[in-house]
Amino acid sequence: MAGHTILVLNSPTARHLTLLDRLPPGCRIVAGDSAEAFVNATPEADILLVGAVSRELVEQVWSMAPRVQWVHSLWAGLETLLFPALIESDVSLTNGRGVFARSLGEFAIAGMLWFAKDIRRMRRQQRERRWEKFTITELHGASLGIIGHGSIGRAVASLANAFGMHVHGIGRRHTREEFENILQRSDYLLVGAPLTPDTRGMIGETELRMMQPESVLINLGRGPVIEEPALLHALRENWIRGAVLDVFDEEPLPEDHPLWALDNVLLSPHCSDNTATWLNDAMELFLENYTLFAQGEPLKNISDKKAGY
Repeated sequence: MAGHTILVLNSPTARHLTLLDRLPPGCRIVAGDSAEAFVNATPEADILLVGAVSRELVEQVWSMAPRVQWVHSLWAGLETLLFPALIESDVSLTNGRGVFARSLGEFAIAGMLWFAKDIRRMRRQQRERRWEKFTITELHGASLGIIGHGSIGRAVASLANAFGMHVHGIGRRHTREEFENILQRSDYLLVGAPLTPDTRGMIGETELRMMQPESVLINLGRGPVIEEPALLHALRENWIRGAVLDVFDEEPLPEDHPLWALDNVLLSPHCSDNTATWLNDAMELFLENYTLFAQGEPLKNISDKKAGY
């Protein structure tokens, strides 16, 4: 197995990078979080391994590395990598798709249970030391619509099926009629779509008004897929019952953002996939893909650069 030069765009002191020691002895690893760190290695670079860095740095290093054959993102989202030069190139682009799905699936179920069992009311009554029985609902028999039936959607669907929910979903190719149907019939609506030019703002006021008053919207994809001003209006005016949000237009969410104060919102600081093992899992995926790359075999998680995921 021939060695390769791998540029790791990440803090060089990150603990998970020690897993790269398992690469073949002939591999040259250069890690850094500035373009200067790669100056002496870019002419021979074969692979870019991209962690938590800016799009500007990725573009800069890319422009310095004419021999790169493969770019891999530890993350599932590709927003920082979809710049024109890479999109139009023949270079393979892969990502961490699937690494986060199990945890995101559990968070989606937790959010649905939070509303079904009215846990916010339980907590409120506990604080007030008030014993007052009330009616709750079950997930069993409820309808779950999934927009974006990728690894996240499949993970949620698997768990939802175990609860006895009625699951239906749409992927990239769907008609407007199918889209509206899923909005109208879902008790819980999961948005797991990636952010692309086609999905940006795909759920706005018109779509939110189609949902049932008792519906709960769950966004685990990307914030801008849902028009935030329209969502705020829908939540304040009770067009829908509530929302479970892990992603937002602006992150970190500003302290004065109105979403913080809404009682019918369960929000996470984009950490529903931040498990203790995700970085190791993501690195294991890269190492597995490296073996395939070195053997000339097809890579896992090849992304459609023009489609955006």
